[in-house]
Amino acid sequence: MHKQTGLILFAAMILSACASTSSHRAGTQSAVPVVDAQTIQLENATPIVANPVAVTTAAPGAVATQAAIQAVAQPGHGGYLEGDGPGADAPANLESIPDAVPRVEPLHRYANNQYAALGQTYTPLTAPGNYKERGIASWYGKKFHGQRTSSGETYDMYAMTAAHPTLPIPSYARVTNLGNQKSVVVRINDRGPFLHDRIMDLSYTAAFKLGIVGNGSSEVEVESIVPDTAVATPIAIAEPVISEPLAPAPVAPPVVTAPATDTATVAGNTYLQLGAFKSQQGAESFLAKMRIEFEGSGKQVVLYQKDNLARVHIGPYAGADDARAAAEKLQARLGFRPVISLH
Repeated sequence: MHKQTGLILFAAMILSACASTSSHRAGTQSAVPVVDAQTIQLENATPIVANPVAVTTAAPGAVATQAAIQAVAQPGHGGYLEGDGPGADAPANLESIPDAVPRVEPLHRYANNQYAALGQTYTPLTAPGNYKERGIASWYGKKFHGQRTSSGETYDMYAMTAAHPTLPIPSYARVTNLGNQKSVVVRINDRGPFLHDRIMDLSYTAAFKLGIVGNGSSEVEVESIVPDTAVATPIAIAEPVISEPLAPAPVAPPVVTAPATDTATVAGNTYLQLGAFKSQQGAESFLAKMRIEFEGSGKQVVLYQKDNLARVHIGPYAGADDARAAAEKLQARLGFRPVISLH
């Protein structure tokens, strides 16, 4: 009996010492920080950022499965815009999907023309290489799955592709996550992003392989790749993952033809210009993005043809005064003042 009592007391002393040590260690470590998404919002409108920025810190050595990442990257947790994100039928082998294989391709006839979007003018490069930049990359998911890209191809969120404001279409780039040094090769076939000084929008698979799906964005290095011309013809691009669109592709957007002469401001014919493109495909790709960005704002985003340019407009507004007031609000939030345009 005394022997048993002694053993019990000895075990209690050991447990007490372990608890004290654990408490001391806990006191020297800070909790894992999680910062909610930061979004730009219009008054009485939904957020207008496609892939909100969020920062999360994982425990050292932690390995996240696809299921765990999808559980973290839920609307309201900083991973992506509500209603966007990975599809329910995402392939189980995302990690094994091969990178894009660089090959020589002719530049797209229209997608490399100069264009203006959200107050900035972009002049696409006309040759790959001689480009390396560090900045924030994000990704776009099921809201754009099945939509038309600036190249005219259908966006497949499970293929190894990306959108960039100025890299040639099509071309290839190596993207490295500076946080974990993971690297992938993607094919550039779309334009964007245009908000928050991001330098690239990745496909869902590319973002998954880089480990940035849960965060929604990460600092990366983007380097343009020059294909090996000696083996350009035999090489074929990696086969994309066959996946059905998660939503039916939108019908062709209505095109408003500009009148021969300008008329006086009339209620219902006053709009604000968000972008202007020489390429119809580029304009339609940007239009689809802006319709999603401004979803719930109560305004229409339409194409307007004038002076051989396809212009993306938002409106209508009751008149010039109403449009000017809206332009001032957008200037404070988008960093530029949209131009008033009459239809």
